[in-house]
Amino acid sequence: MARRLREAQERAEAEDKARREAAARLEAERHLFSRSVGAVTPLRNPNLARLRRHQPPPLPVQHWLDEERVLLESISDDFDVSTLLDTDDQLSFRRPGVGVEVTQRLRSGHWSIQRQLDLHGLRVDEAREALGDFIRHAHKTGLRCVRVVHGKGLGSPGKSPVLKSRVQRWLVQKSEVLAFVQARPIDGGAGALVVLLQPVHSRRR
Repeated sequence: MARRLREAQERAEAEDKARREAAARLEAERHLFSRSVGAVTPLRNPNLARLRRHQPPPLPVQHWLDEERVLLESISDDFDVSTLLDTDDQLSFRRPGVGVEVTQRLRSGHWSIQRQLDLHGLRVDEAREALGDFIRHAHKTGLRCVRVVHGKGLGSPGKSPVLKSRVQRWLVQKSEVLAFVQARPIDGGAGALVVLLQPVHSRRR
């Protein structure tokens, strides 16, 4: 019995010694930096600048993109179209590099008219915006041949067409337009234009 008590006491003493040694190592590690550096004196004035963190204002990226698109797609009334039109009996337009046979085929009805825009009753600014939207959407959806009805001007003051020359001027400025001709009598004659659009995959920028 005495031997067992002695062994238990020795085990307890060994465990207590191990705990003290572990605590001593932990304490030594805790003060390792201070012992290595030596005595320090805290600064009375930390001399720190307190800066206010201002969040940068949000950038109107979408607004800039919209303005850039409007500038790229804007069409002007001051554009001189006279030198770009073929001076045949009905006037027609084809982009540089496009053969005259294209306008001949367009005038003969080679391409079926897939959609139409009627500008009757619209003011000039309304007609300009409507035409731009119509051409852009038609091209985006893959249409090749459309008709734009500008009227013959019979209801205008002086019986002169208000929109005819403007529509020609606007269409020339749209990069989606490959060519246009005056419509055949069955398709509106002098009151309309038949427009050939660029293929979607080859639009010129």
